[in-house]
Amino acid sequence: MAPAHEKYRRLIEYCKSMPPTPTAVAHPCDQHSLQGAVDAGRMGLIVPILVGPRQRIEAVAKESRIDIAGLCIVDAPHSHASADKAVALVREGKAEALMKGSLHTDELMGAVVQRDAGLRTGRRVSHCFVMDVPTYPEPLIITDAAVNIAPTMEDKVDIIQNAVDLAHALQFDEVRVAILSAMETVNPKVPSTVEAGALCKMADRGQITGAILDGPLALDNAINLESVQIKKINSPVAGRANVLVVPDLEAGNMLAKSLSFLADADASGIVLGARVPIILTSRADSVMTRLASCAVAALVAQARRQAAAKGGT
Repeated sequence: MAPAHEKYRRLIEYCKSMPPTPTAVAHPCDQHSLQGAVDAGRMGLIVPILVGPRQRIEAVAKESRIDIAGLCIVDAPHSHASADKAVALVREGKAEALMKGSLHTDELMGAVVQRDAGLRTGRRVSHCFVMDVPTYPEPLIITDAAVNIAPTMEDKVDIIQNAVDLAHALQFDEVRVAILSAMETVNPKVPSTVEAGALCKMADRGQITGAILDGPLALDNAINLESVQIKKINSPVAGRANVLVVPDLEAGNMLAKSLSFLADADASGIVLGARVPIILTSRADSVMTRLASCAVAALVAQARRQAAAKGGT
């Protein structure tokens, strides 16, 4: 078993060598969200731009003894305005990432997906957990467990591509995507198995790129080589997946929380598919998880800068 947080520590150390990413922090009006942004700034992962009611932010900083001297504060009267102004900073090119403060996720994402003033792209927005599981040899991406409730197969094309692009930004040597269901064979009575087979064929035809896909695979077949050998599954993904695509939000949420609470895994989170990476943190997140989420966003922002410099999208 690897030491706790080992993968996250390597990730954060690597990101310290990069220029910090200007990040609009929407409504950091409690101790947890403000401390997380300030800590990430102090470590050189981000340059936090605090967006929210100035007096409340300053009061929280004073009460919690958080040093915000020298940080830019963009005044906004309430949480809804904070979300809108944070998004506007991205549109103006003043921020390359967005970070959730103490407002509801729906409120922030509502500003992100506005048709005219938001941060939409041609991709569907989706969420990825980047899990540090002590018993697994490499980081594990799980998608989508927080945004898309019951994604269609068309949605899953974007969900998978977002996760694959994230894996490349995280510099995975090889991206191995397992499309999960309850079994490893296609069964017309189980729709997720049919979708998995079709998605794999779409990858064969170049409709999803940058990874090796296989599915349907049950969870044990995806991450445990012994079960693969017993079932005689011949696959470059089975038993060694580093991206797990779940059938729906409920399955993803249960999987991620099972790993967190039963296997002592850490779960940093990021939303992709918008113009910039969006850091979603929870009040229950540890300091290490918050820092890891910022590091993941910094790597995604760097990958986008590099793609833009090469004329990519």
